[in-house]
Amino acid sequence: MKSRIFMYLFIFSALLCIFQYANSKNILDKYEVDIKKLKATVEEKEQAITELEDQNFELNYFNIDRNDNALDYFIMQGYDVDKLITAIHEGLYEMNDYEGEDHPIVPFVSMTESKLVINKIRILNHRWIVANFTDGANWGEIFLTYEIDEENNLKYHLSEYFMYPTFN
Repeated sequence: MKSRIFMYLFIFSALLCIFQYANSKNILDKYEVDIKKLKATVEEKEQAITELEDQNFELNYFNIDRNDNALDYFIMQGYDVDKLITAIHEGLYEMNDYEGEDHPIVPFVSMTESKLVINKIRILNHRWIVANFTDGANWGEIFLTYEIDEENNLKYHLSEYFMYPTFN
């Protein structure tokens, strides 16, 4: 009787070990597959990040923040570049606060009830600015030049402009 109990315990133990081995192997195989999938996903995402960084670098090429020659020009003139860039932006945005129908720099008149305002500004270098404007329904862009006079006042000069046609 004792021998049968030991035999049953041995068989039960062997079956339990086989079950544990098979179950653990399946779990490990699943984890390996998951790890391979995650590694492939990480590689894809890293490639996408690299492509986006390259694209971002290209898109920011014409930007004063990346133009060392333009920044050096201002530094050699004795200006604090960060304050100057902020003053250029604020100077253009302050033009949005005007009386009447004529914007101080945009050569168009609003065709809606709202005023024309400058929305977005990109300072290209130490002389050029591109900006877009809208009245809420119509959009356009302007190309400006700017300079700093002897009294450190910013002077903006409109060079080119256009308004996108509306299709109603």
